[in-house]
Amino acid sequence: MAAAVAARYHGLEVVVIDDQPGPGGQIWRSVERTTRRDHILGSSYVEGRDIAKSFRASGALYVAGAQLWQIEPGFRAFVSREQKAQVIDAKAIILATGAQERPVPFPGWTLPGVLTVGAAQILLKSAGEVPVGPVWIAASGPLPLLYISQLLRAGVQIAGYLDTTPVGQWRAALPHLPAALRAWRDLMKGLVWKAAVRNSKTLVVKGVVNIEALGDGRVEALRYWKSDGGQATVEASTVLVHEGVVPNLHEALSLDCEVTWLANQDCFAPRVDGWGESTQAGLFIAGDGAGIAGARAASLRGTLAALRVAEKLGHLTTDAATAEAYHVRRRLDRELAVRPFLDALYRPRPQVFAPVDRTIVCRCEEISAGEIRTFARLGQPGPNQVKAATRAGMGPCQGRQCGYTITRLLSEVQRRRPSDVGFYHIRPPLKPVTLGELASLDHPAIL
Repeated sequence: MAAAVAARYHGLEVVVIDDQPGPGGQIWRSVERTTRRDHILGSSYVEGRDIAKSFRASGALYVAGAQLWQIEPGFRAFVSREQKAQVIDAKAIILATGAQERPVPFPGWTLPGVLTVGAAQILLKSAGEVPVGPVWIAASGPLPLLYISQLLRAGVQIAGYLDTTPVGQWRAALPHLPAALRAWRDLMKGLVWKAAVRNSKTLVVKGVVNIEALGDGRVEALRYWKSDGGQATVEASTVLVHEGVVPNLHEALSLDCEVTWLANQDCFAPRVDGWGESTQAGLFIAGDGAGIAGARAASLRGTLAALRVAEKLGHLTTDAATAEAYHVRRRLDRELAVRPFLDALYRPRPQVFAPVDRTIVCRCEEISAGEIRTFARLGQPGPNQVKAATRAGMGPCQGRQCGYTITRLLSEVQRRRPSDVGFYHIRPPLKPVTLGELASLDHPAIL
C-alpha cells in the first residue's frame, strides 16, 4: 500500500495485485470491515484503517482476489482472477509478499486441531473466530503475546502458555538493549502484553524445549519437555505454535534473485540494495519479504522502493529522490533499531531445526525427518536432489512448509552451513493453475 501511494503521488501508473479480498495484508487483514472487533484487536490494528483509506484514494488500480503465479523477466506478470488468467506488462515490479511463519515440525503437528498462532489470528481478524476448549499455546516471540492478549479481551480462557524461548537467552539480547530503546514504544507494547498474560493468571511454563501432539484423528493431548528434564502431558483440544517469521521467498527465487543467509534470523533473505532493488534490475522487494523488520518498517521500505522506481522511470530526478528518501531513511533507522534486540531475544530453540526421525517434515508428501537424514548421508545431495528423490517440496505448498527444515537437516547431517546447503529452486507456477485459466490467456483482459 505504501509503495502504491508513493508511486501514484509521483505520477506512475500502478497496478496492485492482491490475493486477499481487501487491502491490509496480514497485519491489517480485513481492517476495512472489522470495526466490531476493534477493542479486541487493539490500536495497532485500527491504525491500518487510515492507511487503507489513503491507498484506496491513491488512484492505483487495485485488483483484489487475484493470484500472481509467474513473472517473466522484462517484465511480464501472469495473474489469475475469477478463474481467468491474463498477462500484465510492467516496466518495474515491487514484490511485497511479506512473511510466513517459520515451519515448526514436531510429532503430531499434522493432527487436526494443531495450528500456528498466525493462522489462528487470521481466523480472529477475518471471521471473529476464537478457539474453544482447552487451548495451549507453545511459542516464542511477540506475536504469541499479542494474540494471547487479544484472546483475553475476547473472553477466551487459555489453558496454558508454553514459553519455548531458550532459558537465559536474554543475556545475548542485553547488549542490544540500549540501541533498542530508540524504539521504546514497541518495547512498551511487549511489556503491556506480558502484563496482560501475568494478570490473567494464565499458566505460563518457561524453558520448554520439545513438544508432541497426541490424539486419534485429532489432537487430544499435548506432551512437553522442559530444559530442566521435567515433562508433563496435558489435555488439549487446540494447540497453537509459533517460532517467529521468515521472508516469503518463492517469487524472488523463481526469478533467480540472489539470496543471503541471515544468521541473526536463521533464514534466507533476498539480496537488495538500499532502495530495495534485487539483483535483477527493475525488480524490487519491499517489506518483510526482504528481511523481517515489522509493519512500520515495511511501509517505509515500500516508499523507498517507489521513489527509486519513479527515478528510474524518469518521474523524479536523482537529487529529488535522494532528498525525499532522506527523511524516510531516518524513520526507517529508528524502526530497525529494535531488531537486533528482538532477534537475539527470540532466536528459535535448536530443536526447531532438528526434529526427531519420526516427525513428518513434508506434510504434502508425508516424508519424515528420518527419511531425509538417510538420503542426506548418500553423498552430499542438496535440497533439489532431495526433492527429486523423495518428492519433498513437490506438493501443493511447493516447499513453503518443508524447505527450511530440509535445508537444516542437510546442514546437520552433512556438517555444512545452511548458507552452503541453499534452498529449493523454485519454478512456476507459484500457485496452482487450472488448464482453463491457461486457456483463457487468449481472451481479452479481465482487469
